Amino acid sequence: MRIAVCGLWHLGCVTAAGAAAAGHDVIGLDADGGVVTGLRQGRAPISEPGLDAQIADGLAAGRLTFTTDPRAALADAEALWIAFDTPVDDQDQADVAAVRAQLESLGPWLRPGTLVLVSSQVPVGFTRALAADWSGRGLAFASLPENLRLGRALECFARPDRVVIGLEQDADRARLEPLLTAMRWPIEWMSLESAEMTKHALNALLATTVTFVNELARVCESVGADVKAVERGLKSDARIGARPYLAPGGPLAGGTLARDLRYLSALGRTRSVGTPLVDGVLASNAQHEGWVRRQVAHALLGVTAPVAAVLGLAYKPGTSTLRRSSALQLCRWLVERSVSVRAHDPAVPTDSPELPPQVERAGSAAEALDGADVAVLATAWPEYRALGADEIRRRMRRPLVIDQTWELAALAAADGLTYVAPGRPLGGA
Repeated sequence: MRIAVCGLWHLGCVTAAGAAAAGHDVIGLDADGGVVTGLRQGRAPISEPGLDAQIADGLAAGRLTFTTDPRAALADAEALWIAFDTPVDDQDQADVAAVRAQLESLGPWLRPGTLVLVSSQVPVGFTRALAADWSGRGLAFASLPENLRLGRALECFARPDRVVIGLEQDADRARLEPLLTAMRWPIEWMSLESAEMTKHALNALLATTVTFVNELARVCESVGADVKAVERGLKSDARIGARPYLAPGGPLAGGTLARDLRYLSALGRTRSVGTPLVDGVLASNAQHEGWVRRQVAHALLGVTAPVAAVLGLAYKPGTSTLRRSSALQLCRWLVERSVSVRAHDPAVPTDSPELPPQVERAGSAAEALDGADVAVLATAWPEYRALGADEIRRRMRRPLVIDQTWELAALAAADGLTYVAPGRPLGGA
């Protein structure tokens, strides 16, 4: 099948590379010439394990090309796969109008018979409204809400638990067969609205479990309970099981989960439907956003010319993106308070313009610790597990580690240093 994938950030790059790997002829379209130039050379604009290699394979096989020209991308396309990144501001509000504006710019080049697949994160009702506005053009529409996880995106695309597909009308199912036969996905078929709502519901549920355990962790700290023991108690109950997101850690980051909470909250207001649970998740998460800052402020109380080491900058391991990164926000907060900051991340470029210029980049995690009064493990990169208690004590001026991820939990038993994590009893267990 000849597919045009429009929007070449994380979702679009993985979709284009994955569809080409499945045997389709794919042309990726993006208005950013720099992004397209890099992709033509086999370089994705965002770090994702294995992605560059899969793009290179598609280019070499002749099944994958990239362009900035919508006329060239859509002239022979049988399917237009919408993968634009939906911008999210600091309040988790999505700029859906930006996605629609980019779609409108493609309209003049669409030929009758094209299948339009919407995978961008958009609110329920978006695809139905698009189909109505573009009626009379002989197009078919389907909703395929994105199903990727940063750091595991290629695996999620090729071998998903299931793929949700919403159809404008049941007859369109046959039009998807040429695409889906090669993919071999397990599929849940439903309406456009149900598919879009499933994405909202999934992210809202994940956000609720994350926020629930973080709120529980704060209560545990106040009463001397160990939240990790409580986590074991919960997951050993067959009604819950081992898989739910019930590990204490940082607040919701990146904007993805919170965006769907905002969608649902706004939908409730528009339709006069109360959403107190959704609104409560947002409120609880806002409280947890201050946990690390409160711990750092306490640790640096009375310290002259304080120095902080921040380990990890990306919003989660396995990616280089700083979008809505809580670590980046922490760095800015520290700089505003005249704290010297030395940061390390194995994937974020050293010349990233998003990082405050006052933040010194260290060449290694160990180097970041030199002379620090407090170290914050902000992103759970696996390589940070190699940091041992002896090295931390030797390098830091005051060996105090604040770990919002519990990645360095082994330090809890070490003598001569202080280890702080969400839900850990003050003073240790």
